[in-house]
Amino acid sequence: VQLQASGGGLVQAGGSLRLSCAASGSIFSINIMGWYRQAPGKQRELVATITRGGWINYADSVKGRFTISRDNAKNTVLLQMNSLKPEDTAVYYCNALMAGFEYWGQGTLVTVSS
Repeated sequence: VQLQASGGGLVQAGGSLRLSCAASGSIFSINIMGWYRQAPGKQRELVATITRGGWINYADSVKGRFTISRDNAKNTVLLQMNSLKPEDTAVYYCNALMAGFEYWGQGTLVTVSS
């Protein structure tokens, strides 16, 4: 399974970006899809996850600003990021859990300037 993420870039504080991730390969049924991020000098942290049935979990730091969604038929997951803050600057990684295996995308850089 390969995960291809896109949509990162440079944006001013208060702006918006949308990340997308598409899974391809031998896909049976992806249980959970989500986004994690890693800022310079920090550990990778959860941003948001969504189950196949639509149950969503957000990190407290992004609640009310970020929205995760997925299309099960297309095996894609989106992350709409609004009201971005400089502390949201990080490499964002797409993640998928399927049949007990975990897969990661290559990461896309989001930079929020103050």
